[in-house]
Amino acid sequence: MTAIDPRVGSGTGGMVPSADALPDVLPTDRLLVSGKAVPEVRAELREIAGARNALTVAGLWAVIVALWASAVWLHHPLGYAALFVLMGPMFARLAILGHEAAHRLLFRNRTANDLVGRWVLDYPAFVPFDIYRRAHFAHHKDEFGPAEPDHALYAGYPVSRASWRRKLVRDAVGISGWKNLKPLLRAMKAKASRPVASRILGTQLVLWALIWGLTGRWWLYPLCWLGPWMTVWRVLNRLRAIAEHGGMERSDDRRRTSHVIHQSWAARFWIVPYRTGWHLAHHVDMGIPWRHLPAYHQELVDAGWVTPPLEHPSYRAFWRACSSAAA
Repeated sequence: MTAIDPRVGSGTGGMVPSADALPDVLPTDRLLVSGKAVPEVRAELREIAGARNALTVAGLWAVIVALWASAVWLHHPLGYAALFVLMGPMFARLAILGHEAAHRLLFRNRTANDLVGRWVLDYPAFVPFDIYRRAHFAHHKDEFGPAEPDHALYAGYPVSRASWRRKLVRDAVGISGWKNLKPLLRAMKAKASRPVASRILGTQLVLWALIWGLTGRWWLYPLCWLGPWMTVWRVLNRLRAIAEHGGMERSDDRRRTSHVIHQSWAARFWIVPYRTGWHLAHHVDMGIPWRHLPAYHQELVDAGWVTPPLEHPSYRAFWRACSSAAA
């Protein structure tokens, strides 16, 4: 279990690992003082598997179509309930592959990378691709710095169990989803933001039309596409985001900005698909594609820079720790 400094409050740093979990062992013959790999190692880790990524994107949409087809074929409340729940991890997959495209790591060809990132991954998931890219790069440039777009999301941990429960309930009942959807609808009123908003809403209308036309059931889109995005996905997204940076602080040492959590098959299915759970490695070098993050993480472990005390044994253990503050 990670050793945590006993600093709790409304700011940052309440879940930063203690100093004895952060040995000063860099540089090594394979890693630079920043933690990035030396050029000859880094070149291999930065290889983009474009053809395999294309199959991954196609495979994701094949799974989504199969889930919908199965539910429609069964035409039973339990089938639609299963689809509602399973669309949560499907939105997680769209978001993570869209994140990969935002980093320009999905395809070497930038035009193809951005085309797929926008229209195949992000717009179906209500994400404004280019705006997200700018905000996300600000996040990587200086976690918890003055330009951190998600400071309010990550700060203040650990929180009380009651506070943690309230956050998850707001996500589960759609309050957080409406908070995220409302700016998109309002963006249609402003000339500057209307083009992006219209592309996203246009994509959603096309999806609605396709679902309605193929099934004859107009209500399936709001129930099983918009509904899970407003609820199930919001819960999964919070669980993942807090597990990445909750309670950390601004630092040049990325071990003080990003958590390390043991990866399990269940977690990788529900919240951290496509190896995004190796998040410290991603923040040490954001130019390494998702397929190589486990290998890069192992480089950090082999160097002695990532130590056993730094790793939370499971996501459940982490969430217990992040909701352990006194009320």
